[in-house]
Amino acid sequence: MHPALYWIRRDLRLADNPALHAAARSGRPVVPVYVHAPDEAGAWAPGGASQWWLHHSLQALAQALAEHGLTLIIRHGDSLEALTGLIAETGATAVHWNRLYEPARVQSDIRVKQALKADGIEAHSHNAALLHEPWTLQTGSGGDYKAFTPFWRACRRQQPEPPAPLPVPAGLNAPAGADALPGAVIPERGHTAALDALGLLPRVDWAEGLRATWQPGAAGASQRLEAFLDQALAGYREGREQPAVAGTSRLSPHLHHGEIGPRQVWQAVQIRLAEHGSGDGRGESAETFLSEIGWREFAQHVLYHHPAFPDEPLNPQFAAFPWQDDPGDRMLGAWQRGETGIPLVDAGMRELYATGWMHNRVRMVVGSFLVKNLRLPWQAGEAWFWDTLVDADLASNSLGWQWVAGSGADAAPFFRVFNPIRQGERFDADGAYVAHWLPALAGLPAKHRHAPWQAPAAVLADAGVTLGVDYPHPLVDLKESRQAALAAFEQIKKGA
Repeated sequence: MHPALYWIRRDLRLADNPALHAAARSGRPVVPVYVHAPDEAGAWAPGGASQWWLHHSLQALAQALAEHGLTLIIRHGDSLEALTGLIAETGATAVHWNRLYEPARVQSDIRVKQALKADGIEAHSHNAALLHEPWTLQTGSGGDYKAFTPFWRACRRQQPEPPAPLPVPAGLNAPAGADALPGAVIPERGHTAALDALGLLPRVDWAEGLRATWQPGAAGASQRLEAFLDQALAGYREGREQPAVAGTSRLSPHLHHGEIGPRQVWQAVQIRLAEHGSGDGRGESAETFLSEIGWREFAQHVLYHHPAFPDEPLNPQFAAFPWQDDPGDRMLGAWQRGETGIPLVDAGMRELYATGWMHNRVRMVVGSFLVKNLRLPWQAGEAWFWDTLVDADLASNSLGWQWVAGSGADAAPFFRVFNPIRQGERFDADGAYVAHWLPALAGLPAKHRHAPWQAPAAVLADAGVTLGVDYPHPLVDLKESRQAALAAFEQIKKGA
């Protein structure tokens, strides 16, 4: 039979993969192909941390495919040209893929599907990434949702429980000669040149912390989910707020790269509740955790309906916000390096650069500090996160930054300025998180770790801390910069 191509994007798994399942169900031999086409992402090609992850996830996927008798083919360049070239080489008559929802990807997919069908090729797209695709939900007036709570209620009404995830397809088989195709990746034979040629790994190896923290691939995703269910689900409602403890799932990079799907996560949580019951707060914690999947869905919904969301404030009033001048990016650079002199902010930024991840509570704090205390554009923070986060997702990243800036969907009120001292005292009460990422401050008593400039000179001396030498003085005064931010907000309100 003529083969079917399975076109891989951010669906780097075999289970619960509708495109792969449909290709296998057709009874045809299957040719999995990954086309590296960063230009088709528009201005948002994957950043450095995402590229590192992608390399290792593709490596893991190639191994998993090989164990099921399939050979991963890698091509580079225009997706349509790569697919039509492979169709000519293999005689394939069908192409299956899972949908993406970023504006540039949507337009690219439309072009590919139309061209393939015009050439007489079956072209089928599927949903692997979301419980609810963005166009399936509307408000009562027929518009899109701009607030999370009514959006999530509508999701639960429409589908209280998602369908069960699909198993790994049975009866996968490759066409004869698939392993001899150009771009074939065969890990057991050491044939990985096509993957290496993508140049996804950094020339200067800064990824030691990433390697120590993460295991990209579907197996790593499954292990992380099981560890979360075993160790943290029962206490998630409270534990998720404490950056020094392993109270969150850290599944976000695995979900973004499609190494695990939301249906799989949902089912695993329900199975665990069925096994252990929902008492002792377990049920409430599970519901809170599942609502985080809802936030991921909400982000995709907002981006789909507002394609300019990553670049422009959803609330147009904020287009006139008077951002502060930053000659030579002095303040931005200090924020990026974790050298602002504000411990919780600096700890978060150093965790980000070392591991490619940051606790969500701390993300809100560092974002508020950049946008409101430094009064620098949220787009600058968005771009830095895009390059350094292993879970950099266009929809979620944009939603988070516009939330903290007060300009986006369901955004925090602008007058809410996170006080990093109070946030640290509340959510890192013993200063363990700060001490871990800022060892220069580890000798300070816990009550002084979040504001070392307020510590008596004798306490600083006993801890071996000289401000301005061992740790910076604060870049700005928190009270004065908060007042300046609120004054700037009043300025755009008057101009509205």
